Amino acid sequence: MRDRTWWTLHLGAGGLILVLLGLHMAIMHLDAPSGLATLNSAKPTDWANVAARARSGFFMVTYILLLGAALFHGFYGLRTIVFELNPAPAVKRGVSAVLTVAGVVLFAFGAFVAWAAWSGFTLGA
Repeated sequence: MRDRTWWTLHLGAGGLILVLLGLHMAIMHLDAPSGLATLNSAKPTDWANVAARARSGFFMVTYILLLGAALFHGFYGLRTIVFELNPAPAVKRGVSAVLTVAGVVLFAFGAFVAWAAWSGFTLGA
């Protein structure tokens, strides 16, 4: 039962990645016809547009959701691949622990960066 729940979350994370990456691709790579590409007439990668997106609550939330979904989907997929090699139980526990810690640390760092960009937080200023 537990494996089915994790696998369902894995598939759900894949679907969320599909939606959020589709939104990202539309905003970043479709020009004027979408009406979403830029906040002004410049390219989406110009600093004014990057800074404006960083201060947007919508983008902060979607970046954090995308980060969480991508980390879970990728690390759970890697864990599943390693487990198919049928390692010893101690190795399975170690792999699970390392991937869990790495995922939490990377998520915390990425979420902090998205929040800091949104809030205007700066170190030492």
